[in-house]
Amino acid sequence: MTLPWTLHGDGKNVDPGEVVAPGERLSWPRTIGLGAQHVVAMFGATFLVPILTGFPPATTLFFSGLGTILFLVITKNRVPSYLGSSFAFIAPISAAMGAKGIADPMGAALFGIVVVGVLLALVGLLVQWVGTRWIDVLMPPVVAGAIVALIGFNLAPAAKNNFMAAPLTALITLFAVIIASVAFRGILGRMSILVGVVIGYLAAAIQGEIDFARIEEAAWVGLPTFHLAANPFADAAVWGFLPAFLPVVLVLIAENVGHIKGVAQMTDPSVNKSTGRALFADGLATTVAGFFGGSGTTTYGENIGVMAATRIYSTAAYWVAGIVAVLLGLSPKFGEVINTIPAGVLGGVTTALYGLIGIIGVKIWLDNKVDFSKPVNQFTAATALIIGIADFTFAIGGVSFNGIALGTIAAIVIYHLMNGIAKARGTS
Repeated sequence: MTLPWTLHGDGKNVDPGEVVAPGERLSWPRTIGLGAQHVVAMFGATFLVPILTGFPPATTLFFSGLGTILFLVITKNRVPSYLGSSFAFIAPISAAMGAKGIADPMGAALFGIVVVGVLLALVGLLVQWVGTRWIDVLMPPVVAGAIVALIGFNLAPAAKNNFMAAPLTALITLFAVIIASVAFRGILGRMSILVGVVIGYLAAAIQGEIDFARIEEAAWVGLPTFHLAANPFADAAVWGFLPAFLPVVLVLIAENVGHIKGVAQMTDPSVNKSTGRALFADGLATTVAGFFGGSGTTTYGENIGVMAATRIYSTAAYWVAGIVAVLLGLSPKFGEVINTIPAGVLGGVTTALYGLIGIIGVKIWLDNKVDFSKPVNQFTAATALIIGIADFTFAIGGVSFNGIALGTIAAIVIYHLMNGIAKARGTS
């Protein structure tokens, strides 16, 4: 079989001003090293989602690797990307996992992930057919930024609860994250979350906050823990969690489209033509993960950072990363190591991390020069954020809408309603 990559130059060096394109590669030893680097870059964020939500970490890593391979196949090796765990799922999964009076909380959460994946895949097919213009109309920057921001800020109470479980450990972890982000250059600086977790973990171990017994008992090799999504027709209560998951579709659309535009800008504008395939691929990967016990996936900015630093956009490196992640998912002992991360470490990390998710929404406003002197933009953002941060809830017929769902609805409805009235009245 002929491999789809051509060797870049001598396979060893990248000359100034040049990039290694998605269809190129360096020598295989260098490509394998780059793939391992991508695994490290994604790891700090990817393993946090299952830890924070109660999902099995090894299963999530397994499906993130499998999803990455699916993504590369569907996009025909034209879009370099790693599909890691999406933070947008943390709040709705946590709500489902903490629910009372339901037979299978994890199954209910997985059903929500499956629905999001199917919807994203359908959006991908639509984009492949008609393009992305309708996305920009539905979610202009002020709306997209508000939705992303409120998802991050909605999680603030969860960060506080973990922080207060072990304040000293949490404080050490938080400071380690903050200092690492400015003390190190290159990829190490981009992995400040992972550095913080390692330092916080050591601090927790010194204080006797970690139980290593399960690590010793776990096998080195074995299948990850699979869990099927709940059947909503057998347990009607499952439908009640769905509204909390639906806004995640909009976040995944924004993340994927932004990722494609970023890669296209740095490599070749023709990459934009793969936007529909990328959305479909991420939707399929999320659906597969949701069916069997993994977290939903998204394209990872951490890995774009690695590509920008190295100027190597070869999809061959992502095949290596995907395969390595699958292999890590097949080690129960590795999964148990991750499971021992204590609440204090998570509290320190998430105090920064959840805030950063919110700031990404603010960055969307800044990058697109959203004019907040206009009442339409003011009320769209202000109302959506308060609803999301305060976690307004509304229930009807057994279906509950949380702050994320209501905030998302508010952002879309308020913007288009006010914009329509302003144009009709000539007050815009």
